[in-house]
Amino acid sequence: MSWCIAVDIGGTFTDFYAVEPATGRAHVFKRPSTPHDPSEALISGLKETAETYGIPLDQVEALAHGTTVATNTLIQRKGAPVALITTEGFRDLLEIGRQIRPHVYSLQIDQPEPLVPRKWRLDLPERIGGKGEIVRPLDEQALRQLCQEIRESDREAVAVCFLFSFFNPAHEEQAAKIIEEELPDTSKSFSYQVQPEFREYERLSTTVLNAYLQPAVGDYMDRLQTKAGELVGSARISICQSSGGLMSVEEAAGFPIRTALSGPAAGAMGASAVAKQSGLRDVITLDMGGTSADVALIQDAQPAISYNRDVAGFPVRLPSIDINTVGAGGGSIAWVGPDGLLKVGPQSAGAVPGPACYSKGGVEATVSDANLFLGRLPVGGLLGGSMAMDVDKARTAIAALADQLDLSVERTAFGILEIVNANMVRALRAVSVERGYDPRNFALMPFGGAGALHATDVAKELGMKTVLIPKHPGILCAQGLLDAPLAKDFVSTLRLPLNEDNLSVMVERSASLHSLAVKWLSNNEVPEASQSIGLTADLRYKGQNFELSISLGNAEESLPDLTEVHRRFYQAHEVAYGYSTEDDPLEIVNLRLHAKGQILPQIATPKLEASSDITKAQRGSIPIWFSHERSTDTPIYWRDDLGAGAVIEGAARFEQLDSTSIVPPNSRTTVDPFGNLIVEISS
Repeated sequence: MSWCIAVDIGGTFTDFYAVEPATGRAHVFKRPSTPHDPSEALISGLKETAETYGIPLDQVEALAHGTTVATNTLIQRKGAPVALITTEGFRDLLEIGRQIRPHVYSLQIDQPEPLVPRKWRLDLPERIGGKGEIVRPLDEQALRQLCQEIRESDREAVAVCFLFSFFNPAHEEQAAKIIEEELPDTSKSFSYQVQPEFREYERLSTTVLNAYLQPAVGDYMDRLQTKAGELVGSARISICQSSGGLMSVEEAAGFPIRTALSGPAAGAMGASAVAKQSGLRDVITLDMGGTSADVALIQDAQPAISYNRDVAGFPVRLPSIDINTVGAGGGSIAWVGPDGLLKVGPQSAGAVPGPACYSKGGVEATVSDANLFLGRLPVGGLLGGSMAMDVDKARTAIAALADQLDLSVERTAFGILEIVNANMVRALRAVSVERGYDPRNFALMPFGGAGALHATDVAKELGMKTVLIPKHPGILCAQGLLDAPLAKDFVSTLRLPLNEDNLSVMVERSASLHSLAVKWLSNNEVPEASQSIGLTADLRYKGQNFELSISLGNAEESLPDLTEVHRRFYQAHEVAYGYSTEDDPLEIVNLRLHAKGQILPQIATPKLEASSDITKAQRGSIPIWFSHERSTDTPIYWRDDLGAGAVIEGAARFEQLDSTSIVPPNSRTTVDPFGNLIVEISS
């Protein structure tokens, strides 16, 4: 029997999910991450998972991986020295940007320093016009001279972005041939390959970021393919993109910027699968790990997609799952500010030295220390007791803060939780209320190692009545990798009035994109039965600066009539902005095509054996603080021993290998047929 293994590397833990597709038999495993070299934890964890569960690695058919290498490289500014070649007169665009302050109410905070110093922002005589016409031919001799300067420098990567190359890439294609001749050993990124679409600054920034990441991510992908290949042989290795789809290792090495939100995107894909499975198709996710918390809105089991993101302060113009991130994790450090008030995060103790209770050298109080001290985490340790937790060290760390605040240790610990919960509530409002959605119409789905510890408190703050806790919340990001399809996005910029006169242009561009997508699907050996090609259009009122992405259905079908396209836009505009008008003309900016297909084996989904008996799962009880005033004696359940249909009334702590879940006294918890916990919270 073959196996599929998914690996998600987080800031604190690296998660493994191994499944036998034919039977659905699954195993989960966690080990501490190795920030100095993430591949160490991946390779060690593969071996440990195989040894623990008796999985023959030579029978692994597929290995899917969510990676934080690109994100960490950007945050730590450890990318390659880049030379930028752009249209003459436009080299300072990278620094000028949009002239928007990074923080509206702070005059002191500057934009991050450009990743390319001005000396190495090189401009080249050439010009493509605003309709794709050649205004000035590319000066080949000047380009070869620039290549000579780069060859004699310390630059390890080259980014090329010419004006209006999204309309006509001829000059970038011409430059690519010359640069390949002159600089064969240098990493190269060209905007017409990275993301050929309207908005010059964002396209330029995305291309530079891609070049900046190529050497570091490329080296990691080489190590991954070599080391993992030695273990899993001919298994297909896939990498998760920010859009939630998978891509090959080679594509990830060439376009590393597409992996910038790899891990959180995998979590959203896993959450979508659980939402379908449970029947609660409208959910807001809360992925709380050791360093941060990621939230996303999923409607009808589909996560929202965004095309404009900031990563480490730099704009990225690529399709990605619309995720809002805050510095709120189990390792977030609590501290007293100059104003004498308690703060939590965004600084994190991470995997090393970790929270004080980990006994790895950390001495500062963290969210995990507060959870342990208040009875929310098992004193016996994490990972089924294999990772010891020291409640005395947690108390000592919190007591130091309590002395500064002149509060009891219990009140201080509960205050830490209240503050981190408030931070996450703000993040949830950003993806719901601020986008025109009422969170009370959604269920909250927590996952990550710490999500299920805080979910019910966060839900109550937002008036949400239902919390859906997946069967394996601690490794859902890894599990989501096996639900993700191989995927690629194609885009064509039009910038035309949306009317009957331009309908033929839309049809022609749609057909052209469809042809590219079909070829890509064929080259990647995606089974025809699993192929899907969706078409969307970026529309706006004429004069608006931002677009809304409107679905046009499957690319294989004819386009909907313009009346229907208008109707869909008005409806989306009403949700996003609270109004719409049918009197103003519309403009189509981009056509987008999303091609995908399932390349991983279909995984069986076994159901739990029905049982209403909860006594065999109970492991005693413990005082847990659900308010800062007093503790409540709370039963503890080993979750794997609960059957489908089991009902728990009132407070409970559910323990399992990968996570711990807390539900409050005013709740009712039901185990569904797939092992998910459905928590109903009363007023």
